[in-house]
Amino acid sequence: MRLLCLLLLCLALPAQAEGFLTRLLHKPVPGGVAVLALPEQAQPPGVHYQNKPVLVIREEGQRWIAIVGIPLSVQPGTQQVIVNGNQALSFQVGSKHYREQRITLKNQQQVTPNADNLRRIERELAEQTRAYQQFSPRQPSNLLFDRPVNGPLSSPFGLRRFFNGEERNPHSGLDFAANSGTPIKAPAAGKVILIGDYFFNGKTVFLDHGQGLISMFCHLSAIDAQLGDEIARGGHIGKVGATGRATGPHLHWNVSLNDARVDPAIFIGQFQP
Repeated sequence: MRLLCLLLLCLALPAQAEGFLTRLLHKPVPGGVAVLALPEQAQPPGVHYQNKPVLVIREEGQRWIAIVGIPLSVQPGTQQVIVNGNQALSFQVGSKHYREQRITLKNQQQVTPNADNLRRIERELAEQTRAYQQFSPRQPSNLLFDRPVNGPLSSPFGLRRFFNGEERNPHSGLDFAANSGTPIKAPAAGKVILIGDYFFNGKTVFLDHGQGLISMFCHLSAIDAQLGDEIARGGHIGKVGATGRATGPHLHWNVSLNDARVDPAIFIGQFQP
């Protein structure tokens, strides 16, 4: 009996050692998030993954943790972060199946753009890539995010997408079904670091929550913020629309960590394994 009790205690310890953020966010699959316990020290350890800086916070006053975004392109298996410039810390990435989505568009330019539109797309992609790569020192106000709109989830993250039968990049965000004009709220406090009206994304806002954690909201009908604005949690960003490559009004919401697009459903407690 004593041996059994000791065994049960040992099995319970890891779960007790895990804080709320680890339980919420640790979904180590392609397109997911890995939460890693870090060595104890007075100052936050410096962590890099794929040569990019990683969000580090102290979890519930207990321990430093790294919150690592895993790109969709990563294969299941062993990955490593580098701590304090010289210490390798390994973690395992599991597998996840993403289903297909087939969409019919009336505008063929949104499937096979001509040369002028391709040049525009390349310029816009470079601008947005620079925004995703920003890493500010601010701490995120919260990591259990609020939903940016009141509406049901529609297209999930990671779908393999086919437009008019032609495969394109996987779905890099989470869609909410909502009527045009529905207010969009900041899921966490942040600074507006990019505003644009893009070929694919339409009217778009990038919000920097801190330490490489960035939200992107697109297909808006109207933008209610200006570049450089500090938006409080719950503050208005814009309104739902159908601008850019969209078949109807909805909000497309991206979440990026260390320049990796990850499943926003993780941050609102709606992740599906």
